[in-house]
Amino acid sequence: MNDEQVKIKVTGLDFFYRDRRILTNLNVRFERNAITALVGPSGTGKSTFLYTLNRLWENIPDARMSGTVEMSLGGLWRDIYEGSYPVTELRRRVGLVFQTPNPLPMSIRKNVAFPLKLAGNRDRRLLQDRIEQALQMAYLWDEVKDRLDDDARTLSGGQQQRLCIARALVLEPEVLLMDEPTSSLDAAATEIIETLLVALKQRFTVLVVSHYLDQVRRVADCVVTFPDGAVVSNSSETR
Repeated sequence: MNDEQVKIKVTGLDFFYRDRRILTNLNVRFERNAITALVGPSGTGKSTFLYTLNRLWENIPDARMSGTVEMSLGGLWRDIYEGSYPVTELRRRVGLVFQTPNPLPMSIRKNVAFPLKLAGNRDRRLLQDRIEQALQMAYLWDEVKDRLDDDARTLSGGQQQRLCIARALVLEPEVLLMDEPTSSLDAAATEIIETLLVALKQRFTVLVVSHYLDQVRRVADCVVTFPDGAVVSNSSETR
Protein backbone atom coordinates (compact mmCIF):
# COMPACT_ATOMS: atom_id res chain seq x y z
CA MET A 1 0.00 0.00 0.00
CA ASN A 2 1.21 3.54 -0.68
CA ASP A 3 1.70 6.11 2.09
CA GLU A 4 -1.66 7.80 1.43
CA GLN A 5 -3.44 4.53 2.23
CA VAL A 6 -1.63 4.04 5.56
CA LYS A 7 -3.24 4.92 8.90
CA ILE A 8 -0.80 3.29 11.35
CA LYS A 9 2.95 2.60 11.09
CA VAL A 10 4.67 0.34 13.62
CA THR A 11 8.46 0.14 13.50
CA GLY A 12 10.84 -2.01 15.54
CA LEU A 13 8.32 -2.71 18.28
CA ASP A 14 9.55 -4.85 21.20
CA PHE A 15 7.41 -5.54 24.25
CA PHE A 16 8.43 -7.17 27.52
CA TYR A 17 6.54 -8.25 30.60
CA ARG A 18 9.14 -8.63 33.33
CA ASP A 19 11.81 -10.80 31.69
CA ARG A 20 9.52 -12.32 29.07
CA ARG A 21 9.61 -10.92 25.53
CA ILE A 22 6.06 -10.79 24.13
CA LEU A 23 6.67 -8.97 20.84
CA THR A 24 9.93 -8.93 18.87
CA ASN A 25 10.94 -6.31 16.29
CA LEU A 26 7.43 -5.89 14.92
CA ASN A 27 7.25 -3.86 11.70
CA VAL A 28 3.81 -3.48 10.14
CA ARG A 29 1.54 -0.93 8.47
CA PHE A 30 -2.24 -0.77 8.66
CA GLU A 31 -4.49 0.52 5.91
CA ARG A 32 -6.98 3.30 6.61
CA ASN A 33 -10.71 2.54 6.29
CA ALA A 34 -10.10 -1.19 6.26
CA ILE A 35 -10.62 -4.10 8.63
CA THR A 36 -7.38 -5.81 9.59
CA ALA A 37 -7.65 -9.11 11.46
CA LEU A 38 -4.88 -10.05 13.90
CA VAL A 39 -4.54 -13.82 14.01
CA GLY A 40 -2.23 -16.42 15.50
CA PRO A 41 -1.94 -18.89 18.39
CA SER A 42 -2.90 -17.88 21.92
CA GLY A 43 -0.10 -16.20 23.81
CA THR A 44 1.60 -14.62 20.79
CA GLY A 45 0.85 -11.04 21.85
CA LYS A 46 -2.19 -10.04 19.77
CA SER A 47 -4.08 -8.39 22.63
CA THR A 48 -0.88 -6.90 24.01
CA PHE A 49 -0.24 -5.36 20.60
CA LEU A 50 -3.66 -3.69 20.65
CA TYR A 51 -2.79 -2.14 24.01
CA THR A 52 0.37 -0.61 22.54
CA LEU A 53 -1.83 1.29 20.08
CA ASN A 54 -3.65 3.23 22.80
CA ARG A 55 -0.98 2.96 25.51
CA LEU A 56 -3.25 0.99 27.83
CA TRP A 57 -0.32 -1.27 28.69
CA GLU A 58 1.24 1.60 30.64
CA ASN A 59 -1.06 0.66 33.53
CA ILE A 60 0.57 -2.80 33.76
CA PRO A 61 3.38 -3.04 36.35
CA ASP A 62 6.74 -4.40 35.13
CA ALA A 63 5.85 -3.97 31.43
CA ARG A 64 8.08 -2.07 29.01
CA MET A 65 8.13 -1.30 25.33
CA SER A 66 10.52 0.09 22.72
CA GLY A 67 10.03 1.05 19.11
CA THR A 68 7.85 3.57 17.29
CA VAL A 69 4.09 3.77 16.74
CA GLU A 70 2.91 6.51 14.39
CA MET A 71 -0.69 7.27 13.43
CA SER A 72 -2.34 9.73 11.12
CA LEU A 73 -4.70 11.49 13.56
CA GLY A 74 -6.55 14.71 12.91
CA GLY A 75 -4.85 14.89 9.52
CA LEU A 76 -1.33 14.90 11.01
CA TRP A 77 1.17 12.11 11.58
CA ARG A 78 1.76 11.62 15.31
CA ASP A 79 4.28 9.60 17.24
CA ILE A 80 1.83 8.45 19.91
CA TYR A 81 4.64 7.99 22.44
CA GLU A 82 6.09 11.46 21.88
CA GLY A 83 5.95 13.26 25.22
CA SER A 84 3.85 16.23 24.14
CA TYR A 85 1.01 14.12 22.72
CA PRO A 86 -1.49 13.60 25.55
CA VAL A 87 -2.70 10.07 26.23
CA THR A 88 -6.23 11.42 26.82
CA GLU A 89 -6.29 12.75 23.25
CA LEU A 90 -4.92 9.47 21.93
CA ARG A 91 -7.65 7.45 23.64
CA ARG A 92 -10.31 9.80 22.30
CA ARG A 93 -9.12 9.10 18.77
CA VAL A 94 -8.35 5.38 19.27
CA GLY A 95 -11.27 3.47 20.79
CA LEU A 96 -11.03 -0.01 22.34
CA VAL A 97 -13.68 -2.72 22.76
CA PHE A 98 -12.83 -5.66 25.01
CA GLN A 99 -13.53 -9.36 24.57
CA THR A 100 -16.20 -9.51 27.29
CA PRO A 101 -18.95 -6.86 27.30
CA ASN A 102 -18.43 -4.51 30.24
CA PRO A 103 -21.48 -2.25 30.63
CA LEU A 104 -21.24 0.15 33.54
CA PRO A 105 -23.81 -0.23 36.37
CA MET A 106 -25.98 2.57 35.08
CA SER A 107 -28.58 3.23 32.41
CA ILE A 108 -28.12 2.62 28.69
CA ARG A 109 -28.13 6.37 28.11
CA LYS A 110 -25.53 7.07 30.80
CA ASN A 111 -23.29 4.25 29.57
CA VAL A 112 -23.00 5.84 26.13
CA ALA A 113 -22.73 9.37 27.52
CA PHE A 114 -20.03 8.46 30.04
CA PRO A 115 -16.97 9.12 27.80
CA LEU A 116 -18.43 12.45 26.68
CA LYS A 117 -18.98 13.57 30.25
CA LEU A 118 -15.46 12.49 31.18
CA ALA A 119 -14.26 14.73 28.35
CA GLY A 120 -16.17 17.64 29.87
CA ASN A 121 -19.20 17.77 27.56
CA ARG A 122 -22.32 18.90 29.42
CA ASP A 123 -24.52 20.26 26.62
CA ARG A 124 -27.69 18.18 26.88
CA ARG A 125 -28.65 18.53 23.21
CA LEU A 126 -25.16 17.59 22.08
CA LEU A 127 -25.15 14.60 24.41
CA GLN A 128 -28.50 13.37 23.14
CA ASP A 129 -27.51 13.77 19.49
CA ARG A 130 -24.20 11.97 19.96
CA ILE A 131 -25.81 9.16 22.01
CA GLU A 132 -28.37 8.54 19.27
CA GLN A 133 -25.73 8.69 16.54
CA ALA A 134 -23.48 6.20 18.34
CA LEU A 135 -26.34 3.79 19.00
CA GLN A 136 -27.41 4.05 15.37
CA MET A 137 -23.88 3.22 14.19
CA ALA A 138 -23.81 0.26 16.59
CA TYR A 139 -27.10 -1.09 15.15
CA LEU A 140 -28.72 -0.76 18.58
CA TRP A 141 -30.87 2.37 18.47
CA ASP A 142 -34.09 0.73 17.26
CA GLU A 143 -33.84 -1.89 20.01
CA VAL A 144 -33.27 0.50 22.91
CA LYS A 145 -34.67 3.92 21.94
CA ASP A 146 -37.72 3.42 24.17
CA ARG A 147 -35.74 2.13 27.16
CA LEU A 148 -32.69 4.37 27.37
CA ASP A 149 -33.13 4.79 31.12
CA ASP A 150 -33.15 1.03 31.80
CA ASP A 151 -30.13 -0.57 33.46
CA ALA A 152 -27.67 -1.51 30.71
CA ARG A 153 -27.01 -4.83 32.42
CA THR A 154 -30.53 -6.00 31.50
CA LEU A 155 -29.53 -6.14 27.82
CA SER A 156 -28.64 -9.43 26.16
CA GLY A 157 -24.98 -10.34 25.68
CA GLY A 158 -24.98 -9.27 22.05
CA GLN A 159 -26.74 -6.02 22.86
CA GLN A 160 -24.26 -5.33 25.66
CA GLN A 161 -21.37 -5.74 23.24
CA ARG A 162 -22.99 -3.38 20.75
CA LEU A 163 -23.54 -0.94 23.63
CA CYS A 164 -19.81 -1.11 24.38
CA ILE A 165 -19.11 -0.44 20.70
CA ALA A 166 -21.46 2.57 20.84
CA ARG A 167 -19.63 3.81 23.93
CA ALA A 168 -16.35 3.64 22.01
CA LEU A 169 -17.88 5.37 18.98
CA VAL A 170 -19.49 8.27 20.84
CA LEU A 171 -16.18 10.16 20.98
CA GLU A 172 -15.95 9.88 17.18
CA PRO A 173 -12.58 8.07 17.09
CA GLU A 174 -10.56 7.46 13.95
CA VAL A 175 -9.32 3.99 14.90
CA LEU A 176 -11.33 1.20 16.54
CA LEU A 177 -9.49 -1.65 18.27
CA MET A 178 -11.52 -4.80 19.00
CA ASP A 179 -10.22 -7.70 21.09
CA GLU A 180 -12.19 -10.83 20.12
CA PRO A 181 -15.51 -8.94 20.19
CA THR A 182 -17.68 -11.99 19.39
CA SER A 183 -15.98 -14.71 21.45
CA SER A 184 -18.70 -14.72 24.13
CA LEU A 185 -21.66 -14.35 21.74
CA ASP A 186 -24.01 -16.80 20.01
CA ALA A 187 -24.22 -17.17 16.23
CA ALA A 188 -27.04 -14.65 15.76
CA ALA A 189 -25.33 -11.95 17.83
CA THR A 190 -22.03 -12.67 16.07
CA GLU A 191 -23.62 -12.18 12.66
CA ILE A 192 -24.91 -8.74 13.70
CA ILE A 193 -21.49 -7.68 14.99
CA GLU A 194 -19.80 -8.86 11.79
CA THR A 195 -22.27 -6.87 9.66
CA LEU A 196 -21.64 -3.89 11.91
CA LEU A 197 -17.87 -4.17 11.49
CA VAL A 198 -18.10 -4.11 7.71
CA ALA A 199 -20.28 -0.98 7.90
CA LEU A 200 -17.94 0.77 10.35
CA LYS A 201 -14.90 0.62 8.07
CA GLN A 202 -16.52 3.25 5.87
CA ARG A 203 -15.75 5.73 8.67
CA PHE A 204 -13.05 4.10 10.79
CA THR A 205 -9.88 2.05 10.60
CA VAL A 206 -10.65 -1.23 12.39
CA LEU A 207 -8.23 -3.74 13.93
CA VAL A 208 -9.82 -6.89 15.29
CA VAL A 209 -8.28 -9.85 17.11
CA SER A 210 -10.04 -13.04 16.07
CA HIS A 211 -9.48 -16.78 16.54
CA TYR A 212 -12.25 -17.67 14.08
CA LEU A 213 -10.87 -18.17 10.57
CA ASP A 214 -14.36 -18.23 9.04
CA GLN A 215 -15.01 -14.83 10.58
CA VAL A 216 -11.71 -13.51 9.26
CA ARG A 217 -12.63 -14.64 5.75
CA ARG A 218 -16.01 -12.93 6.03
CA VAL A 219 -14.96 -9.52 7.30
CA ALA A 220 -11.23 -8.83 6.93
CA ASP A 221 -9.59 -6.79 4.19
CA CYS A 222 -6.11 -7.63 5.50
CA VAL A 223 -4.74 -10.29 7.84
CA VAL A 224 -1.68 -9.91 10.06
CA THR A 225 -0.29 -13.07 11.60
CA PHE A 226 1.45 -13.19 14.98
CA PRO A 227 4.02 -13.54 16.45
CA ASP A 228 5.96 -11.99 13.55
CA GLY A 229 3.36 -9.44 12.44
CA ALA A 230 3.57 -10.47 8.78
CA VAL A 231 0.79 -9.42 6.43
CA VAL A 232 -0.29 -12.78 5.08
CA SER A 233 -3.39 -11.95 3.13
CA ASN A 234 -5.34 -9.17 1.47
CA SER A 235 -9.01 -8.72 0.64
CA SER A 236 -8.84 -10.62 -2.63
CA GLU A 237 -7.34 -13.64 -0.89
CA THR A 238 -9.32 -13.45 2.33
CA ARG A 239 -12.84 -13.39 1.00
